[in-house]
Amino acid sequence: MSFQINNPKANLKNVLHGFFLALAVTVAEPSTILPLIVHHFSNSVIAVGIFASLLKGGAIAVQLWAAFHAQEYARVMPHMRIVFFFRWFSWFLIGLSIYFIGDKNKTLTLWLIGIGLFMFSFTAGFGAIYFKELIAKVFSKDYRGKTMANRQIWSAIGSILSGGVAGYVLANYPAPLNYAYLFMVSSFLMAIGFVAFGSIDEPIKQNTRQKEKSFMQFLQNAFAFLKTDRRLRIQIIVILLGFSYLLAYPFVILKANQSFKLTGWMVGGFITIQMIGSIIGSFFMWRRIHNYKLMLRLSFTFALLAFVVALFANTPYMYAVVFLLFGFATDGFSISSMNLIFEIAPEDKRPIYTALQSNITSVGLFFPIVGGSIIKYANYTVLYILTIFLIAVGLVMTKKLDQ
Repeated sequence: MSFQINNPKANLKNVLHGFFLALAVTVAEPSTILPLIVHHFSNSVIAVGIFASLLKGGAIAVQLWAAFHAQEYARVMPHMRIVFFFRWFSWFLIGLSIYFIGDKNKTLTLWLIGIGLFMFSFTAGFGAIYFKELIAKVFSKDYRGKTMANRQIWSAIGSILSGGVAGYVLANYPAPLNYAYLFMVSSFLMAIGFVAFGSIDEPIKQNTRQKEKSFMQFLQNAFAFLKTDRRLRIQIIVILLGFSYLLAYPFVILKANQSFKLTGWMVGGFITIQMIGSIIGSFFMWRRIHNYKLMLRLSFTFALLAFVVALFANTPYMYAVVFLLFGFATDGFSISSMNLIFEIAPEDKRPIYTALQSNITSVGLFFPIVGGSIIKYANYTVLYILTIFLIAVGLVMTKKLDQ
């Protein structure tokens, strides 16, 4: 049977993957629950920033290595399935560590959580290259925005359900056992999504590149592309500035905790509100916009508004607005950045362009460490003002993408 582009079954499997992955990963949401988990085992705000970075930052190390090999793959799905197994295992390992060690040795537990998060993120570095290659092969340009917005809508629904469950578990079970339960149960939900996506029919890629003789030669060629492609350089700078919201994002919930008594149900409520923002944004905007430069500008605008409100927020209602705006912004950043690289990357160089953009912009995943340091040596106001300034610069620079 011949391959069918924009197959509704592939769209469904992409959506199921997003739904169950979000249902699972929301238990370590970097703006709400993860800071509380880390804070249970350590009083350091810098540690909160480090762990927020570990959740995604480990992917930086391997994306270029993955692209080095992926450029000659006619199919990437077999490699994607291996990635899925190791991501599931590392997530389940975090739950086991908290359950069996927990408060008996807080330092060791924190180390094991960090190792698990790094493994989860590290293997995602390979998965990011394979995932984007699959999306580019299986869906056309216009349909990609639609399927990814559909994925984001159902991911948000999964996160809302997860937020409700998380609120219940956090409110009714003592720490740290409640965190262990969340990780262990969610790992099996995650597996359902992995199985669904792993069954997508992948076409054979005809236009591949022969792999260079060495990784160093590959790096030289990759950065030669970066040097000669002005649009790629500008796009990377703009998207990196988009990541500047991560300077303050993980600490918003901690600032809220200083302003009023934060309950388990309230944390779950903020997650739900953020995901409602994601649903509204994806359904009414992102799935209807095929101009990905416009989508990126709107994302910058929502992020800017979120931190302007956060700067003055002192009630649960104001923080609800902040998390709602976060929901609008984060999905828009994700969809637009992926599709913008597809627009400018030649087919045979697509893994290389994807890895270059992902690797360089992923430096932004470590911004929470800088944010934690700013809070320690200055205050939240300084952090929020710096974040607003950088997001505003990014918004202005999006105009350069039209040149």
